[in-house]
Amino acid sequence: MIVLPLNPAENASPDSLRAFLAECAAAARAAGAPRLASISMTVERLDPLAVLESIFEPGELHFYAERPAHGFAVAGAEAVLEFAASGPGRFAAARQFIERALAATIAVGPVGEDFAGPHFFLAAGFNGEAAPDAPFPALRIFVPRWQVSSRGDTSVAVANVPVAPDAPLDRLTAKVWKAHAKFRAFDYSAARGRARPSAPRRIEEVGGEGWYQAAVARALGEIGRGEYAKIVLARAQRLETAEEFHPLGVLNHLRQRYPECYAFSVGNGRGASFIGASPERLVRVAAGRMHTEALAGSAPRGASASDDARLARALQQDEKELREHRLVLEAIGRRLSDLGLRLEHAAQPRLLGLANVQHLHTPISAQLPAGVQLLDLVQRLHPTPAVGGTPRDPAVAAIRRIEPFDRGLYAGPLGWVDHRGGGECFVGLRSALVSGRTATAYAGAGIVAGSEPEKEFAETELKFQALIKAVTEA
Repeated sequence: MIVLPLNPAENASPDSLRAFLAECAAAARAAGAPRLASISMTVERLDPLAVLESIFEPGELHFYAERPAHGFAVAGAEAVLEFAASGPGRFAAARQFIERALAATIAVGPVGEDFAGPHFFLAAGFNGEAAPDAPFPALRIFVPRWQVSSRGDTSVAVANVPVAPDAPLDRLTAKVWKAHAKFRAFDYSAARGRARPSAPRRIEEVGGEGWYQAAVARALGEIGRGEYAKIVLARAQRLETAEEFHPLGVLNHLRQRYPECYAFSVGNGRGASFIGASPERLVRVAAGRMHTEALAGSAPRGASASDDARLARALQQDEKELREHRLVLEAIGRRLSDLGLRLEHAAQPRLLGLANVQHLHTPISAQLPAGVQLLDLVQRLHPTPAVGGTPRDPAVAAIRRIEPFDRGLYAGPLGWVDHRGGGECFVGLRSALVSGRTATAYAGAGIVAGSEPEKEFAETELKFQALIKAVTEA
């Protein structure tokens, strides 16, 4: 990526913008191919969700993620570059696409700031293949035309503009200038708030009643025969409501209800969105360090402080839950071993308390060798034992054999890659695929030796109750 020493805030005029775009067009003529002009500006603090509400179009791709307790949010809409891939090499292919795109990018502005410069938004399915009629491909990455972010007290607005050798410079200049003027003094009255639909009038178990308990019993038999040590089995429920779902209406509730989680929405540009509030980071790369976590082992929250403390202590002493957590921690170490990382983490898991459930949680970090980027880690870590199982290959094969539905983006990696090869991915959990008046909600539980089918069913019921209340006014 070429970064020009031009500060758009100090050279804020249509003439200077047109001169920059003319320079990009000249570079495109020299290369014989379009260039991507990426223009970043720090602006008055914005709410990215309000901005997305003002520009949302169901026929355009969008990506939104926010973690309120950690003070960041990012929104991107309208694809100017897009790439899809499938198969075992999909993440490596995505990295190559990013490298090619950046080689054709000319950027201006404070590209060293968080969320400045071009970002590549990622949505990948749990499996490496997707059905031809699936709402999302096995992997999609796109660069948005408009991106707005906030971290702490800083907001950054980014416009990404493809510039062809014969680009209509006056028209491009007018469009970008109008957008940046809007972001510099955003009018929130233009944002359109949305409501969640009322309580579902129909809920259908995908696979039929009783299938899950039978599936858990089947998996326990395979665990007893040594086919794998752990498997995560999910359920899907199809909801029908009287009103249509709007992803941004659901997001407004999720970010208030689950501030520790990643509230997210990924739109496919054909009216469907994958939304949720995930508690699980897959991996983050920043300043040469990797940050991931082991998240496995669950218990409900208590109705009072003493009841909550009792349940927390029981979770921390439960051998079955601790064994499940150790399997995840050990698997992360194995999957990253070829990179020579020295993983740093506490000896004992801590508790992560959410609104309706608490988990055993171990943060992990390590210094990264030169040349190792975010997608290299995603390729090795996904799917973690917290969403797939261990050993990975037989457990994932058993999931495909046992579950009566395709997971799609459920339990897949979602996130973004920046122009430095860093970024962040989380896991698409506590989630639902919404389209029109229907939603398919997902919830799963880890099965190890000692699991009981009815208890695992009850754990998924607890997760479903919270999710249905989150996406509707139930």
